[in-house]
Amino acid sequence: MYIGCHLSISKGFEAAVKQAIEIGGNTFQFFTRNPRGGNVKKLDLKDLQKADQLCKEHNFASLLAHAPYTYNFASDKDKAWGFAKYRLRDDLDRLQHLDSCKYLVMHPGNHVKRGMEFGIERISEGINEVLQGDENTMILLETMSGKGTEVGYKFEQLKEIINRIEYKELIGVCFDTCHTYSAGYDIVNDLDGVLNEFDQIIGLDKLKAIHLNDSNHKLGSEKDRHARIGEGTLGLDNILDFINHPKVQGIPLFLETPNELDGYAKEIKVLKYGYSL
Repeated sequence: MYIGCHLSISKGFEAAVKQAIEIGGNTFQFFTRNPRGGNVKKLDLKDLQKADQLCKEHNFASLLAHAPYTYNFASDKDKAWGFAKYRLRDDLDRLQHLDSCKYLVMHPGNHVKRGMEFGIERISEGINEVLQGDENTMILLETMSGKGTEVGYKFEQLKEIINRIEYKELIGVCFDTCHTYSAGYDIVNDLDGVLNEFDQIIGLDKLKAIHLNDSNHKLGSEKDRHARIGEGTLGLDNILDFINHPKVQGIPLFLETPNELDGYAKEIKVLKYGYSL
């Protein structure tokens, strides 16, 4: 099992890899830059090389970069749309130097009352303007909960975006358990059905990462509020059923639960070894 959590890279990538190892992980997620802005630190190439070597030595799965929440590829505002494109291009260029990271996940965007079709077209157009086809990093569209004017809370919406991307081989999906449940997909009582539906609409070959979170809200609530593993409406048994399902084996799991490091360490032990909460 490949599992990790969200870690800060403020002290460098090598330090984050060591932190992941200390809590029992063999991968981790990180923000590419300030999650509420656009600022970014200058790359330390020696630090990246040390991190890559450490990941290789400890048999890590690919790390997962997470784009800031400020990117809105569905925006009708040229300034916001341009900001997202420029920063994403920069993120991809920077990630070329980190061999241990092959995926960058992003929220598709919010159409802000312009309608779903507008949002889907705007997102796909923006991504097409960013991608050059020679990147070594795949963009993963995250499954969303459906709050507000979010695009991507239905599998069909993600598929439609992918259909319009020129370099489809560089687009995948990150399945968020909390978001998907809140969007109305019953992974508690009909896990087989949901995964089959995902496969039929998008294709399981596009599923590259999983955000593993419990939920504070009920099925179909369209609310995005993560809970610790076993403390929400999904529950520990159902989460264990999910991660042990044959169709998601080998896909890296990334915890985004409201925890400090010791909490993540405990959840990783529970999920890897079946320890009691």
